[in-house]
Amino acid sequence: QVQLVESGGGLVQPGGSLRLSCAASGFTFSRHAMRWYRQAPGKERELVAGISSVGGSTTYADSMKGRITISRDNAKNTVYLQMNSLKPEDTAVYYCNVFAWNYDYWGQGTQVTVSS
Repeated sequence: QVQLVESGGGLVQPGGSLRLSCAASGFTFSRHAMRWYRQAPGKERELVAGISSVGGSTTYADSMKGRITISRDNAKNTVYLQMNSLKPEDTAVYYCNVFAWNYDYWGQGTQVTVSS
């Protein structure tokens, strides 16, 4: 079955950086686009970044553009999200997502807290 396991979240001060990872299994990773979403308390889940199956195309939320980079390693079945210049409003649970077999699959999420 499809499994997405996020890691790399934590507590960071404003202006700091984090690198999130999502290890995927149960599907042909190199044939699927991957996405990162986030959900802050009391808010809807929102798309943060997406990357095409071979990594040639990326998309970013306007709120984080210029501060984040999504990448993938198809040999390791892993997608990454490098986040720099973090702000308190970036505090959220970050989720990895893949759409496969007409279904949205999600990881369990990793908490990112930006606070001094």
